[in-house]
Amino acid sequence: MYEPNVVGDWQEYEEHAGLRVRVHRLEAAEPPRGRDDAAAGLTYFSVRVTVENRGARHLGIHLEDGQLDVRVGPDGEGAFIDWRNSQFIEGFDVYPLRRATAVLYAAAPEGSLTHVDVQVQLRVDDEWSDRRLWAGGIGVLEATTAPAPTSTGQGGLAHQVSAFLRDQTEPGTA
Repeated sequence: MYEPNVVGDWQEYEEHAGLRVRVHRLEAAEPPRGRDDAAAGLTYFSVRVTVENRGARHLGIHLEDGQLDVRVGPDGEGAFIDWRNSQFIEGFDVYPLRRATAVLYAAAPEGSLTHVDVQVQLRVDDEWSDRRLWAGGIGVLEATTAPAPTSTGQGGLAHQVSAFLRDQTEPGTA
């Protein structure tokens, strides 16, 4: 079964020796040239896609609009992609031991940002590569959401694990 990459993981492309890609730095961020009116009421975030060439020859890379798809929330709804603020890789030759990075700005309802999927399909030397998927999320809600009450109170699994780890780090226990 195919499993998605986790945001931050590198993915090697077997069809292009030495080429690897990663989706990283998924974070809440305002766009540099201001918010798009179509994103009113949504929370902006950014994600970076880095292409690295570890091969012996340069590769022509294209990573433009239409080659990136961002889905959010448990139902995989499409995020609003701010094409005006995003920076793409358009026909750039990535030489050996060099990198090129695209920065994508998108917006979605704040409650959906705990689950973000980013699908990337590179075009390398005018050949389309297979699509790859990265999954991650933004902890925007972590600071504002109170922990859910457990029916077992102090006997909940999370409490038990925390108590065990705390006991292991205190002096005099072994």
